[in-house]
Amino acid sequence: MRDVAAAAGVSAKTVSRVMRNDRYVSAEVRQRVERAIVDLKYVPNVLARSFRAGSDTAIGIAVPDVSDPFFAAVIRAVEQVARARGVAVFVTSLSDDGASERAGLEVLLGRQIAGLITTPISPDQSYLKPWQSRMALVFIDRAPGKITADNVIEDDLAGAEMATAHLVEHGHRRIAFIGDNLGIPTTGRRLEGYHAALDHAGIAHDPDLVAVGGTSTIDPGKATRDLLSIDDPPTALFSSNARCSVEVVPTLQSLRRSDVALISFGDFPLASALYPPLTVVDQDPDAIGRLAADRLFQRLDHPGRRLKRQTVLPVSLVRRASCCSQPGQTPPGLPEFRCTVT
Repeated sequence: MRDVAAAAGVSAKTVSRVMRNDRYVSAEVRQRVERAIVDLKYVPNVLARSFRAGSDTAIGIAVPDVSDPFFAAVIRAVEQVARARGVAVFVTSLSDDGASERAGLEVLLGRQIAGLITTPISPDQSYLKPWQSRMALVFIDRAPGKITADNVIEDDLAGAEMATAHLVEHGHRRIAFIGDNLGIPTTGRRLEGYHAALDHAGIAHDPDLVAVGGTSTIDPGKATRDLLSIDDPPTALFSSNARCSVEVVPTLQSLRRSDVALISFGDFPLASALYPPLTVVDQDPDAIGRLAADRLFQRLDHPGRRLKRQTVLPVSLVRRASCCSQPGQTPPGLPEFRCTVT
C-alpha cells in the first residue's frame, strides 16, 4: 500500500480510503490511485491485515452436515450477508458425533475468526466460554448447553404437532414417526410434538410406530421398510427432517406404496417437483441464516449491547398435493406418490 501511495503521490491512508470507496475522495485523486494499483498489480494483504487486527476478516460456520438441504440453505444465507460486508466465510461439517464437536470447531477457532455461527452437537458447549471475550458467537437450530449465548432456533414442537394433526385431519390413525436419534434435541422436540397431536386426537401412542435411534442415527430407508412390514402398518409417515425424507421418498416409490401419506419436517430441492408435490413443514432456513448472521455482526459492531439472547422462529405447513390429491391422476412415466384422503 505504501508503494501505491508513493506512485500516486498520496498517503497510505488515502489509498485505504479509495479502496473502501470513500465518497469524500476527489475523482482526480481516485483516478491516480486506481492507475497506480493497476500498474503495480496491487491486491490487499489479508494475512497482514489479520495480524494487525488480531482476527481474520472472516467468520466461521460449523454445521452437522453441509450437504443436508436445511444446513446448505442456512450457509448460503449467511454467506450472502457476509459477502455484503466484504467478509469471507469458512465452512466446516461437524457430523452428529458430539465427541468430535470440539476438535472440529478448534480448526476454525485457530484461524482467529471474528465470529462463529455453529450448531451444537454435544450437550455441553462451555469450552467456548474463553472465546466469547474475543469473538461473536451465535448458535443455530438448537440451543447450546452450559453456556449463555445468542441462538436462533425454530419452533420444532409446534411444527411437528401441526404436521401430525394435518394427517389426523385426513383420517389417519396409524401415523409413524421417523427420526434421526434422540441425542439430537430437534428430534426430541419433534417427537414430543408428534405425541401431543396424537394425545389431542385421542390416539394411543404405539411404540411400534416410532423409528428413531437411541445413540446412533437410523437408516431411514430401512426404517420405512420395517414400519410397513409390521402386522398393523402405518397409513401415514411423518419424517422428522429433510435428510430422512430424501431417503423415505424413493423407498416408498421402490415399494410402489402409493397409498402411504408422507409429511416432511423441512423442505428440500425437488420436494415440490414430485408427483404429487410433497407436503412439508417449512423451517425457512434462509431466515435462520440471515438472522444468525445479522446478530453476529450486531455483536461485532456493538460489543456489550443488551440484546435478547434467543430467537424462536415460527414454522409453517406448506400444504401440497401429497395429502389431498385424488387417486389415478399420475401422468404416464411418473412415479405415483400420494396419500389416501378420507
